[in-house]
Amino acid sequence: MTDVLQLLNGIAEAPSLQTAWAQAALLFRDCGFSRVNYGFTRFRSGNSIGNPDDAVFLTTTDPAYATLYFRDGFFARTALYRWTMQNVGACTWRWVEEAFRAGALSPEEADAVRMNILMDVRAGITISFPEPSPRCKGGMGLIADPGLGHDEVDRIWAARGPEISAVAHMLHLKVAQLPAPCQRRALTQRQRAALEWVAEGKTSQDIATIMGLSVQTVEKHLRLAREALDVETTAQAVAKSTMLNLIFARPCPGAEPDPQEVGNP
Repeated sequence: MTDVLQLLNGIAEAPSLQTAWAQAALLFRDCGFSRVNYGFTRFRSGNSIGNPDDAVFLTTTDPAYATLYFRDGFFARTALYRWTMQNVGACTWRWVEEAFRAGALSPEEADAVRMNILMDVRAGITISFPEPSPRCKGGMGLIADPGLGHDEVDRIWAARGPEISAVAHMLHLKVAQLPAPCQRRALTQRQRAALEWVAEGKTSQDIATIMGLSVQTVEKHLRLAREALDVETTAQAVAKSTMLNLIFARPCPGAEPDPQEVGNP
């Protein structure tokens, strides 16, 4: 119990998403799940996670599987994705195999099962997290190590389910608190500052005076921020950057001044 409490505190106090993820992954690996996938979106619409570039994806799987699972959208074709979007809680994967053998899955979901079998992804646990907003959804898939079947996973979950669940939930809460990893070009420090001043109700002229820039340069920073966030208006940029914890927070890793900005206000 002491070790789990220390781990939970470590995740809660982690200075970065990478640090929190690495600490949680150690516990999952110790329990028999060295391969773990995690996803979180703040832009859910129905059964869609929205633009994948706006979601957080974390994994301990090898690069080939990670690319297939996340970048190629394989996750959205699985029965467990459907379950995650429709439920809150945890389930083992036994029901997927039973539904597959009974012919109760959709053709796309059945194909996903066959592909996973080829990659030795057979048994595991899925956790669907409760969310404060219908726009948010987070889920985690813990893939059982090779050689572990549904019976072994059931025994692991019966013995260590509470600690696995507690660590998973703490990790999820920490991810939701931290700046989202930048899938696109990161916001620069001046873009973030300009958006923060807009959020405070300042005009471009006000921001120019505060930041010691020209109005044209402020407008340039706001335009580039809109492009980086893939939105049309500055109001949308402020809203989206707030949802992603990119402003009024520690900057996203890589958020350094552009070469064009250095020495060129």
